Amino acid sequence: MKVQLDAERLDATFFALSDPTRRAILLQLASGEASVNELTLRFSISQPAISRHLKVLEKAGLIRRSRDAQRRPAALDPKSMEDVSAWLERYRESWESAYQRLDNAMSEHMKGT
Repeated sequence: MKVQLDAERLDATFFALSDPTRRAILLQLASGEASVNELTLRFSISQPAISRHLKVLEKAGLIRRSRDAQRRPAALDPKSMEDVSAWLERYRESWESAYQRLDNAMSEHMKGT
């Protein structure tokens, strides 16, 4: 069951990261928390659109929302990219191994010519 939950979270994370506006919002939040209104001023899209993007990011666990009186600031969740990083690391090791084998084969081929 844990593997399925991890896969669902990873899918949600990659879905959230697939949109350039959401990536830009994450980049903006990397410099500090911001409310929907503050984000609306920085992007040329409507407040409801920003809210929808924030919901996708929150569902993926990439951001967290808090309540500060009337303000609901969004902030990056620093632990959120751990699943993505672990997934990519698995593939990075495989790719590096494949490239090392290719380098070795090319070196052997060059010695023979």
